[in-house]
Amino acid sequence: MPSRLSLYLDLIRWNRPAGWLLLLWPTLAALWLAADGFPGWHLLLVFTLGTILMRSAGCCVNDVADRDFDQHVKRTAQRPVTSGRIGVAEALAVGAVLAVAAFVLVLTTNLVTMAWSFVALLVTLLYPFAKRVVSMPQAVLGVAFSFGIPMAYAAVQGGAPWELLHNSGRLMQGGFLAAVRDSVPWQAWVLMVGNLFWVLAYDTEYAMVDRDDDLKIGMKTSAITLGQADVPAVTAFYLVYLAVWTAVLWGAVNPWIWAIVLIAALVQVVWHFTLIRDRSREGCFKAFRLNHWLGFTVFVGVALGLAV
Repeated sequence: MPSRLSLYLDLIRWNRPAGWLLLLWPTLAALWLAADGFPGWHLLLVFTLGTILMRSAGCCVNDVADRDFDQHVKRTAQRPVTSGRIGVAEALAVGAVLAVAAFVLVLTTNLVTMAWSFVALLVTLLYPFAKRVVSMPQAVLGVAFSFGIPMAYAAVQGGAPWELLHNSGRLMQGGFLAAVRDSVPWQAWVLMVGNLFWVLAYDTEYAMVDRDDDLKIGMKTSAITLGQADVPAVTAFYLVYLAVWTAVLWGAVNPWIWAIVLIAALVQVVWHFTLIRDRSREGCFKAFRLNHWLGFTVFVGVALGLAV
């Protein structure tokens, strides 16, 4: 049993928390913005645990979908499903259990958040297969990794579950669409678009690590599509991400706090440029792996900017 447990932990990348941290920081920033400060322990726990669970479930689905490709990539050849140590059905069962556990957490929020969780799940399931047909599947991943933002707004501003049940008649008469509109304001969608550019930046760095292997097996990635424009494109993606978030946050948080945080974020962008400019596997992977610090920096700017 301990050996099986270690395989499951390897399957969900338990020893590589950078993956779920990349999802967590923008989600928590959205929670703080929607609540105009600390959102409360309940929502903090729901979204933190839910993020970890859904990222882990996504790893299960991704490894099953990519098992035939991963055996030709040096970095992924020893993953549990690819190496045959865990069967396809078993991996999918683990992913299903994790996804159900995440949905149980969502059930403690409200109907609007529950509805958006199904959309988020659908995009998560589509991403592994987008790599076969979409020239920049990182954009699909960007949507999946950014859905925590509108869900956070919906959880804060969409009311409690018992309120929605009490008003079920109104919801059946079109009130649900109004609840969706009111609980997910335009700022949430703009922040989501901005965050998508951040995902494009760090996942292109990730794709640059495996570019040679992906070319051999016919996998589509943004690193291949962008070609020699990959480094300037990644830098531009970072700048668009920070520009969009700055435009939304400037009137919502303390501008002095945000200005300091923005400088710190831009310093990290320059650092990432130095890591990936020679396109070495080590530099690109290090840049990807340390991206969560940029997300943490932005979250700190939001939390402190609202507190001051």
